[in-house]
Amino acid sequence: YRRLQAKETRLSEFNQTERKAMLGSYTKVLFVRDPFHRLIATFLQGMGISPSFSSFVQEVLDSRKKHEAWKPLVSLCRPCLVQYDYVVMFGFLRQELGHLLHRAGLPAGSLLPELTDSQVQWTYRWLSEQMFSELSAQQKQRLSHFYRWDLAAFPFSSSFLSD
Repeated sequence: YRRLQAKETRLSEFNQTERKAMLGSYTKVLFVRDPFHRLIATFLQGMGISPSFSSFVQEVLDSRKKHEAWKPLVSLCRPCLVQYDYVVMFGFLRQELGHLLHRAGLPAGSLLPELTDSQVQWTYRWLSEQMFSELSAQQKQRLSHFYRWDLAAFPFSSSFLSD
């Protein structure tokens, strides 16, 4: 495609015909994670300057410019625009990546790094309980509203935000 020579080309810069032809030639994989877990990870990585999780959440909710680390996935990945072939959820990476490599005709066992996402799920459950309890009812409601399209698009059935 003519614009692929450019340093960076966004999908939205292609017309619908070009986009359909280009995307049809790729296997499209989307990796998703519970939005509340993404917020916890962002906070723990020190991406906010807030001293507490509650004040960090308030900073996220009040911010006019949304950082990519906490933007809703639907706005980043456009699942309505791009027909993904696979959606892989955090917690199932090892199984799903093995399946994807097998489908691609590659030896799954030797190429996969050690993945611990399913082993840390219980840690995120505990962290979620602790951090969710710090939030006010209004913050919980606003977060659920902020991530409403992610919660509708992906099966985060155990998310604290989906209650």
